[in-house]
Amino acid sequence: MPLGLLLGLGRSFRRKRTSSLDILTTKRVPRGFYKGKNCKPTGFHTRKGGYVIVQEKLPNYVVPDLTSFKVLNVD
Repeated sequence: MPLGLLLGLGRSFRRKRTSSLDILTTKRVPRGFYKGKNCKPTGFHTRKGGYVIVQEKLPNYVVPDLTSFKVLNVD
Protein backbone atom coordinates (compact mmCIF):
# COMPACT_ATOMS: atom_id res chain seq x y z
CA MET A 1 0.00 0.00 0.00
CA PRO A 2 1.20 3.50 -0.61
CA LEU A 3 2.49 5.40 2.37
CA GLY A 4 0.05 8.29 1.81
CA LEU A 5 -2.94 5.99 2.16
CA LEU A 6 -1.64 4.62 5.46
CA LEU A 7 -1.05 8.12 6.83
CA GLY A 8 -4.54 9.18 5.76
CA LEU A 9 -6.10 6.24 7.60
CA GLY A 10 -4.14 7.06 10.73
CA ARG A 11 -5.36 10.66 10.70
CA SER A 12 -8.98 9.60 10.32
CA PHE A 13 -8.81 7.46 13.47
CA ARG A 14 -7.21 10.20 15.56
CA ARG A 15 -9.54 11.36 18.31
CA LYS A 16 -10.39 15.00 18.78
CA ARG A 17 -9.71 16.72 22.09
CA THR A 18 -12.59 16.35 24.51
CA SER A 19 -11.80 19.71 26.09
CA SER A 20 -12.87 21.47 22.90
CA LEU A 21 -16.43 20.29 23.57
CA ASP A 22 -16.55 22.27 26.82
CA ILE A 23 -15.53 25.60 25.27
CA LEU A 24 -18.30 28.19 25.42
CA THR A 25 -18.72 30.17 22.26
CA THR A 26 -21.24 32.82 21.29
CA LYS A 27 -23.04 30.19 19.21
CA ARG A 28 -23.72 27.92 22.23
CA VAL A 29 -25.00 30.41 24.82
CA PRO A 30 -28.05 32.67 25.13
CA ARG A 31 -28.05 36.04 23.42
CA GLY A 32 -26.28 38.73 25.41
CA PHE A 33 -24.21 36.25 27.45
CA TYR A 34 -20.74 37.48 28.39
CA LYS A 35 -18.35 34.83 29.66
CA GLY A 36 -15.80 37.08 31.30
CA LYS A 37 -13.22 35.86 33.82
CA ASN A 38 -15.58 34.76 36.60
CA CYS A 39 -15.75 38.30 38.00
CA LYS A 40 -18.79 40.32 38.91
CA PRO A 41 -19.19 43.73 37.24
CA THR A 42 -18.78 46.73 39.54
CA GLY A 43 -20.68 49.19 37.38
CA PHE A 44 -21.89 49.86 33.86
CA HIS A 45 -20.72 51.44 30.60
CA THR A 46 -22.20 54.75 29.47
CA ARG A 47 -23.22 55.63 25.93
CA LYS A 48 -20.22 57.94 25.53
CA GLY A 49 -17.66 55.28 26.45
CA GLY A 50 -17.30 56.01 30.13
CA TYR A 51 -17.69 53.64 33.06
CA VAL A 52 -19.75 54.36 36.18
CA ILE A 53 -18.92 52.46 39.38
CA VAL A 54 -21.95 51.56 41.50
CA GLN A 55 -21.14 51.51 45.24
CA GLU A 56 -23.69 48.75 45.93
CA LYS A 57 -21.82 46.42 43.56
CA LEU A 58 -18.41 46.89 45.21
CA PRO A 59 -17.29 44.17 47.65
CA ASN A 60 -17.65 45.11 51.32
CA TYR A 61 -15.24 43.26 53.62
CA VAL A 62 -16.13 43.15 57.32
CA VAL A 63 -13.02 42.66 59.46
CA PRO A 64 -13.39 42.21 63.23
CA ASP A 65 -11.39 44.33 65.68
CA LEU A 66 -8.30 42.30 66.66
CA THR A 67 -6.54 44.78 68.97
CA SER A 68 -7.03 42.66 72.12
CA PHE A 69 -6.46 39.33 70.37
CA LYS A 70 -3.62 37.23 71.84
CA VAL A 71 -1.64 34.98 69.54
CA LEU A 72 -0.62 31.59 70.92
CA ASN A 73 2.95 30.51 70.25
CA VAL A 74 2.92 26.86 69.26
CA ASP A 75 6.41 25.34 69.20
